[in-house]
Amino acid sequence: MSKFNEGHYGRVFIGRLEFGDDLLEKLTELCRSNAIKAGTVSAIGAVQNVKLGYYSQSEKKYTGCVEIDKKLEIASCAGNISLNDKNDIFVHLHIVLADHNAQTFGGHLMPGTKVFATEYCIEEITNIELKRSKDEVTGLPLWKNK
Repeated sequence: MSKFNEGHYGRVFIGRLEFGDDLLEKLTELCRSNAIKAGTVSAIGAVQNVKLGYYSQSEKKYTGCVEIDKKLEIASCAGNISLNDKNDIFVHLHIVLADHNAQTFGGHLMPGTKVFATEYCIEEITNIELKRSKDEVTGLPLWKNK
């Protein structure tokens, strides 16, 4: 049986990012400036381009990025906030985007994705510590189980 941590919802931050902002970097900056160490993130809107990362399960590492220089709608952007192995705030987001023909693209959101117009919701979780460390089975920096 999986172990779990129990927390409580704290502050909620709702806003929009500015044209040209880096989507991941700006959301991470917001979390750092408000000392949000655990929580959830969601966003909708549109981007001018996107940079997506992919993890190779066989090689146990990120094997590269795909850069798409197209104007795309954010169909879904969701993730979480925790602490990495250096105790720094880490925002982990996955994103699905669509073009004007409803063709979709998705993956791990990487720095370099420029905002056209984006609205976000960050929900802080308190009374909990979510810390990442390398998982030997997957090679990923996953949350530690208590």
